[in-house]
Amino acid sequence: MNTFAKTYQDIILNLPHPEPPGKRIRPAAVSFLLTPDKAPRLLAIQKAAHPSYTWAGQVALPGGHVDPEDPDTKHTALRELEEELGISSDKVDMIGSLGHFMTLNNVCIEVLAGWWQGTGPLRHDPSEIDRVMDIPLHILMESHLASGFSGRDPDWTELRYPIKDAVIWGATARIIHHFMECLLSTGNPPRPS
Repeated sequence: MNTFAKTYQDIILNLPHPEPPGKRIRPAAVSFLLTPDKAPRLLAIQKAAHPSYTWAGQVALPGGHVDPEDPDTKHTALRELEEELGISSDKVDMIGSLGHFMTLNNVCIEVLAGWWQGTGPLRHDPSEIDRVMDIPLHILMESHLASGFSGRDPDWTELRYPIKDAVIWGATARIIHHFMECLLSTGNPPRPS
C-alpha cells in the first residue's frame, strides 16, 4: 500500500466523522398562534439586539429548544410561551403541528399551531426580547403575493417578509411561506377586515 493509500485508509478508519443527522440535530418547538378574529393576527417576537448574538433583531415565533424533561414538543412550545411572554396554556388552544423546519444551524423546529384569544397583559424579558409583534395575516399574504413567492420555493437568501420597520427571514420566513401557500391552496386567503 502506498503512502497516500495508507493515509486515506487511516483517515477513513481512525478519524472522527460527522454523526448521523439524528445525533447532530437539536429539536425545538415554536408556537404559531393566530387570533380567531375576522382578520386574524400572528403573534411574533423580535429578539433583543445583542451585538454578539447571531440572531439579534430577528423576528421569530415564541419557542425554544426541547428540554430533556419535556414529555413532547407541545409541552416545549407551551412552556416556552409561558416563560417568554407569560401566556399560560389555558389561554391557548393548540390545534396541531404545521410540520418540521430546519434552521441553518441544525435545529429542527416543530411548529405547533393554535388559537390565542389575544387578551391579557404580556410580559417579556427585555434582555431577550425587544418587542412583541401582532402581525395581521393579510399583511403577510400581501407581501407573499407581491414578492412573487406564491407557487414556488424561494431560496433562503430571497425569502423575506418586510413588516413595517422589521424583516422576517430565516426559518420563520420559511414557516410563514408554508402557511401562506397552505392558505392559498384553500382558495380563501386572508383579507383586511
